[in-house]
Amino acid sequence: MTGFIERTIAHLIAASERAALAEQAALSPGALQSVDPRVKVVGLFALIVVVAASRRLRTIAALFAVAAILSAISKIPMRRLAAWVWSPVLLFTGAIALPAIFLTPGREIAFAITEQGLRAAAFLIGRAETAATFSALLVLTTPWPWVLKALRIFRCPLILVAILGMTYRYIFVILQTALEMFEARKSRTVGILPPAERRRLASSAAGVLLSKSLHMGNDVHLAMQSRGYRGEIHLLQDFRARTADWCWLSGFALIAAASLWWGR
Repeated sequence: MTGFIERTIAHLIAASERAALAEQAALSPGALQSVDPRVKVVGLFALIVVVAASRRLRTIAALFAVAAILSAISKIPMRRLAAWVWSPVLLFTGAIALPAIFLTPGREIAFAITEQGLRAAAFLIGRAETAATFSALLVLTTPWPWVLKALRIFRCPLILVAILGMTYRYIFVILQTALEMFEARKSRTVGILPPAERRRLASSAAGVLLSKSLHMGNDVHLAMQSRGYRGEIHLLQDFRARTADWCWLSGFALIAAASLWWGR
């Protein structure tokens, strides 16, 4: 039997492995990986806006097929998208959309299920799945610092970009700290802890981790200031648009315009 500590360690290791796989996918050879990050930010964000504005399920389904094709030519396994994106989004949005099937007034089909309710639930789930897939493609095919630099090029607020960058970077530091804490506790534990002791351990570990994260955040900020940080994050990587990037941008614009017209 596995206890609370073993399950927590397993979840922390799984989270670290998923992050490592995502970084590996962003640096691997593929169709979207070779595209200028600025083009991907503009193109994929435009497709997400079109998905949200579409009024036809056929258009949303076609855009979802486009997202699946982009993931295939970018060498991102479908099972990874299914495990990381499609299944969690389906569970979350499905729980929200389920009451609409019964509560939305309209023509009843069976068991108090209405046609309008099914349509509303399909729109919610379809939009969420498609938009989440496009967002995942951006993250899985682009190193995170490049995404942040592209956002700054398009005048995204500096404070927002800085928060996103620091959050993404130090969430893994906190995961590593938590993993070390639970491994140290596991090495000093014999047998399975009783439920009351597991609850006490969880609450105390959360408090210690919060205290460490606050202390580490203050130290990191002081260290950054001592090295010349004044709010702007600079990268050595320079973006250069090639002919292929302009072709990708034209393709994104064409797909977005056609979907917007078709989904009116």
